[in-house]
Amino acid sequence: MDTVWEQMPINKAKATLVLVVVVLIGFIVLVASSIVKIDGDEVGIVEKKLFGGSLPEGKVLAINGENGVQAQILAPGWHVKWKWQYNVVQIKMTEIKTGFVGLIQAADGGSLPAGSIYAPEWKEPEKMLSAEYFLGEGKGYKGPQLSVLSPGRYRINTNLFTITSVPITNVTVGMVVVIKSNVGQSVVSEDRLVEVGQKGVWKKPLTEGKYRLHTQAYEATPISIRQVKVSYTAEKEQGEGEGYQPMKPITVRSADGFTFPVDVRMTYKINSENAPQVVATVGDDALVLTKLVTPAVRAIFRNNAEKVKTLEYVQNRSKQEAQSTSMLKEELAKYGVTVLAVRIGDIGDEKSLGLLLKTQTDREIALQEQATFEEQQRAAEKQKELIKTKQEAEEEKRLATAMYNVQIAEQDKQKRIIGAQADAEQIRITAEAKAQAYKKISEVIGPDNAALIEIMKLVESGKVRITPEVMVGGAGAGMTDALMGTMLRGMLDKGAASGKK
Repeated sequence: MDTVWEQMPINKAKATLVLVVVVLIGFIVLVASSIVKIDGDEVGIVEKKLFGGSLPEGKVLAINGENGVQAQILAPGWHVKWKWQYNVVQIKMTEIKTGFVGLIQAADGGSLPAGSIYAPEWKEPEKMLSAEYFLGEGKGYKGPQLSVLSPGRYRINTNLFTITSVPITNVTVGMVVVIKSNVGQSVVSEDRLVEVGQKGVWKKPLTEGKYRLHTQAYEATPISIRQVKVSYTAEKEQGEGEGYQPMKPITVRSADGFTFPVDVRMTYKINSENAPQVVATVGDDALVLTKLVTPAVRAIFRNNAEKVKTLEYVQNRSKQEAQSTSMLKEELAKYGVTVLAVRIGDIGDEKSLGLLLKTQTDREIALQEQATFEEQQRAAEKQKELIKTKQEAEEEKRLATAMYNVQIAEQDKQKRIIGAQADAEQIRITAEAKAQAYKKISEVIGPDNAALIEIMKLVESGKVRITPEVMVGGAGAGMTDALMGTMLRGMLDKGAASGKK
């Protein structure tokens, strides 16, 4: 008995030790299971299960330790949250990719101001992301937030904030974006346009660039400011490229009852400053073409065709072009659309105007043939007049030449007369001089001797040939002649001898 009682304290101690060990092990297991590790790219959402009391009615997150999902999140690192009291959910950080913005919806907070559908934009968005601050000191509003998240990674309590990624508002080259704001001060405007920041369609569009807008609070309508070419024809024009819009041909009816198609090509554009007016009155690019431009083109061309007959319409294409262009410019300018050009192509076809145009063509050919014949007649008359004029010119030329020749002959005659008179006068003067000289010589040496000298001069000049021998017979004059002949012969011989030397 003593032995049994002596062993009882020992067994009791062992049991106590075992209990302590078991409790210790249980505590260690409890602590180990209550330790939470939050990685660098994670967020810990904590839910309290015991000893916190109930949340106020209408609240979703606890900011004062109440039971339920806690506003405060767990940052990266080691945390002890008793398993029996807390439940921790680990989620990835919220990421907004490049080219997107994050729209924020708050599940808890105060009621939105009266008349508001979006909570006011936060001046310091980073504070807003703290759930404790948002629900406490920040006094955030429940519902959609006007603030948006830029591209990046965020530690957000997703039980408070629901984030939706939407594409960023990107305005490319050749485009503008017109903003219709669903927030801001409400104003009354005659042209339905308001200043930037007010509620309504903003007067100033967004130009090329990237904008982080709340796409639900600010409805963005892209408008092309490039030229738009619209072709109301059955066939596509060769070379048509960007901005080309094929449409059905326009059918018109003339004053004389002919119905025929008219090919029309039109170019228009929307200037940047007019884009808000277009959006406020019409809508986007597609509506501009289908609900504004096309109805206006068809109506104006049909109205103009009703005022003239078919042939007049066909023959006055340029007039129809100019008239339609002027009317379209005036009409579409009311909506902010600028008309650049309107061109009329083919008018009618074989089915609608074939017979009429053939009749007109035949008539035109006949008129042209008649005109050609009349022109040929006029040309023949002109040719006759030309020939007559040439003949008259030739006659006048010949007459002038004859008159000129007569004048030249008369002048030659006068010249010859004057020359003959001059020669005669010279001969006369020479003869008179010789006569005077001969007279003087005769007075000195006698007439016979003077004559002899003259004869000798003639002989010397070679004008008189002397016979070498002279027959003398009788006396008197014959003797004298013989003497003279002998003397002359001697003089000639002497002259010839001296010449040889």
